[in-house]
Amino acid sequence: MLVNRKCEKMFKRIKLQIIIGLLLVVLLASSVMALLVGAADLSPWVIIKTVVNEFFMEEAFIYGTVDPVHDIVWILRLPRIVLAICIGAGLAISGIIMQAIVKNPLADPYILGVSSGASLGSTSAILLGVGVTLGENFIGIAAFLGAFTVSMLVLLVANIGGQATSIKLLLSGLVLSAICSAFSNFIIYTSSNVEGMHSITYWMMGSMAGAKWSTIALIFPLICICIAFFWSQARILNLMLLGDESAITLGYNINGYKQRYLIVSSIIVGFAVYAAGMIGFVGLIIPHIMRMLLGTDHKALIPTSALFGAIFMLWADTLCRVVMPNSELPIGMLISMVGAPFFLYLMLKHSYSFGATD
Repeated sequence: MLVNRKCEKMFKRIKLQIIIGLLLVVLLASSVMALLVGAADLSPWVIIKTVVNEFFMEEAFIYGTVDPVHDIVWILRLPRIVLAICIGAGLAISGIIMQAIVKNPLADPYILGVSSGASLGSTSAILLGVGVTLGENFIGIAAFLGAFTVSMLVLLVANIGGQATSIKLLLSGLVLSAICSAFSNFIIYTSSNVEGMHSITYWMMGSMAGAKWSTIALIFPLICICIAFFWSQARILNLMLLGDESAITLGYNINGYKQRYLIVSSIIVGFAVYAAGMIGFVGLIIPHIMRMLLGTDHKALIPTSALFGAIFMLWADTLCRVVMPNSELPIGMLISMVGAPFFLYLMLKHSYSFGATD
């Protein structure tokens, strides 16, 4: 019996390593293919040469003055590819965490209003100057504060009049999302900053077009650290699916963990909204697909969902760049076209329970 259990664990570990390896290969291949796609037809050799020159012969290039191919590859395409990978992985993980906290696989930063809270924080920072004294990343900090505030309010409102249920959490999120959106629209409507209004209107539909290496230098390590943190917390996340009482009998009081996880998840969502705008349903679609393939064990779910989310967002962004000639479709709009029907499908199928919870 003990031997069989050891063999089963070893088989699961090998299977997980193979899946992670395959996803890494697909991600790398997708990144290379995304570099080739665009209005300018570039050969793989030219792209490789440009990237190599940037790393080993940086002094030979001056942005925007020497080589237009360099600007296309290094300034336009590669930053948005890296940003799409970061945002896709981050939103997928934040969806997993919020689903574990509220014990419902229908939970998502967009549906629960967390993204709207981040959007309100960013809008207030850009148009009203809220938090400008916090430094050059004050927009991201304001987005995080908005996301975290809404996260806490969702839990607070859902627990009014009794213990929170799945329906109460979802309804609380929808109400708070509507409130945040209303205030964001009010700020935009009353603002006299025409340029800021135009950029925010487009930004609220989601886009990777504003990707810059300076932003990626902040987002990339932050997302990696948060994913590594949650991966190390896989056991606690698994216990959350069993419910508070079951966790207590095993010696864990998970209420404190919920608060910490909400803070870290809000950091991801806040800075994702700051960098790429409003993008919904990624945290709903990706975890659900990976659960169908791997089950609910977060030890396997977190790394695979991060990689699959990165691949999904990368191809979504690539499609947005080519689907309309001489124009670009906002990525939030495209993903919502897929995510909203997917959410409806889950509701109609009643696939919104982990089995041990409401």
